[in-house]
Amino acid sequence: MTTPHVETVKLDELNGWRIRHGQAELLVAQQGAQILSYQLAGQPPLIWFNNEAVLKQGKNIRAGVPVCWPWFGNLSRNPESVQAMRQSSEAPTAHGLVRTLNWTLQGIEAEGEAVNVTFSLPLPEGGLPDWPHKVGLSLRIRLGETLHIELTSENQDDHPVNLSQALHTYFAVSDVRNVHVEGVDGLTYIDTADDWKQVRQQGELRFAGETDRIYPNAPARLSIVDPTWERRIELSSQGSRSAVIWNPWIDRASQLADMADDGWQKMLCIETANVMDDVVTLAPGASHTLGVTISSQRLA
Repeated sequence: MTTPHVETVKLDELNGWRIRHGQAELLVAQQGAQILSYQLAGQPPLIWFNNEAVLKQGKNIRAGVPVCWPWFGNLSRNPESVQAMRQSSEAPTAHGLVRTLNWTLQGIEAEGEAVNVTFSLPLPEGGLPDWPHKVGLSLRIRLGETLHIELTSENQDDHPVNLSQALHTYFAVSDVRNVHVEGVDGLTYIDTADDWKQVRQQGELRFAGETDRIYPNAPARLSIVDPTWERRIELSSQGSRSAVIWNPWIDRASQLADMADDGWQKMLCIETANVMDDVVTLAPGASHTLGVTISSQRLA
């Protein structure tokens, strides 16, 4: 069993760790327990590191794998059962409450040919701001020839809790205009960039403009095919029936202060999620794990 190489790093204002094991290298920040990059030696990155990302305390990081919890996106677009969990009349932040909090690193341990990196989120007395529920949250990253991420929610309260969530993964691509996504042909999706219309996918998903789609009944396996980099990125999800696919394209990217004007070309988000009707309801004492395994293969 090989011992992983672990380096403590400072990323502007944020604490983090660079972990190398075998051919794999992972960069993860304490804030949000957020993966910032992942790649295998001699290959392009699999997880996109955004050079323009804001690495400041209390600021969202647009890179890697943000954890969206206990709601996804705009809270007002969530089901009533999720909205009712929050107790405030003030406008809520998008994508929940945990991306800008410091998580606790529980351990970095070798297991066979892989390394497990485990975080937990300390709950303040009374719960998160305006969200007074006792739900334990942990994130496990399994690092090796594949990358496996698990987000586990455990209801420690005496009443049911409803939530939506996502692993908001930014994948690195050679040029989003030249890649396509397999596994969505024939699915109905919600086009949030076009007045939330419901549309049926025809063929593989290719990109020619701003894309923001929710696939409510996504299969467990999706693929990004990148002919320029001669690879296929495969995603295998668990605990999820929905996926979100997003790229801001030219105009939207130009409005984002934390993305280069051409940054949209090098990334594609496929988010493993529980959104819309795919709500997670936790009875007292129950737990749920949202997970995704990411691997790459050379195109034949």
